Formats: sequence, structure tokens, C-alpha cells
Amino acid sequence: MKQIILLFCLVLTACANPGVVEISPDTYVLFRDDHGGIFGNAGALRADVIRDANKFAKSKGKIAIPVSSTYTPIGNGPGQWASFEYQFRVVNKEDEEAVRTSLKKRADHVVDQNVKIDINSKYTQTTKDTYSELIKINDLLEKGIISKAEFETMKAKILGANN
Repeated sequence: MKQIILLFCLVLTACANPGVVEISPDTYVLFRDDHGGIFGNAGALRADVIRDANKFAKSKGKIAIPVSSTYTPIGNGPGQWASFEYQFRVVNKEDEEAVRTSLKKRADHVVDQNVKIDINSKYTQTTKDTYSELIKINDLLEKGIISKAEFETMKAKILGANN
């Protein structure tokens, strides 16, 4: 029976969230899942994580400055728990960064567009810019390289090709 209880405790410990993790000499990350499912509380999750980060910094005699935070709401499938990741820096109380403690806004929506390009295909049709073609033949007319009749013929050809 003791072995079963020990095994059960070991399984529960393996499922626990990691504590504060150092990602650089003064920057840390704290990550937590909310296994409450639809009964979970997003606000409490965030508050607990930030409280733990501040407690960690206070234990070092410093304060926590937020770097970034990411909240992932509960998913639709099994095992897709709500989670909150909080990155923070630990600085001295007298540090000038201690005054500016605000997070930068992130984009509400990120649009990824996948474009497939075939690099082996030859693009034979060239698109002509009507305006630039007309400017070119007008320059030829002004320089006296072509006559007014040739200009009108070329102009009609350019305008007729684009219709």
C-alpha cells in the first residue's frame, strides 16, 4: 500500500509545473498550467504567477520587472489546459528600470500567409505599365526621334492592347 501511495505521489510530482527557470543571468521565466478546465480562473492564474515572481525577486532582495507575458486559453481537446508564461528581470530597487515597469502591447491578431511559388516555371507574359509606355513614346516624340503620326499609331497600339 505504501508503494502505491509513493507511486501516486511520484506521478503527481511529475505533473507539477516547473518553478522559476533562469534564462539569462538576470532574466527568469515562470510557467503555470491551470488544470481547472472550464472551472479554472484566468485572473487567479495570472495573479499567482506574478505573485510568485515577485516573491522570488524579494527573496533575492530585488524586484521583478516584467519582460513579457503570454496567456493561452483552454483548448477544445483533452489535455489542452489554460497556461500563463511570465518572463521577468530581477533588478535592484534603485535601478532606473524599476521606474518603467510596463509591458509592451502585442498584436491582437497575427496573420500568416503561405504563398506557394514555383521557381521552375517560366513566366512568359510580361505585364506592361501603360503609363510608363506612354511616357517613353512621348519622350521619343519630344526628342524628334519619331513623328506625330508614329506617336499616335504607337499610342493607339498601347491603349488598344490594354483594353
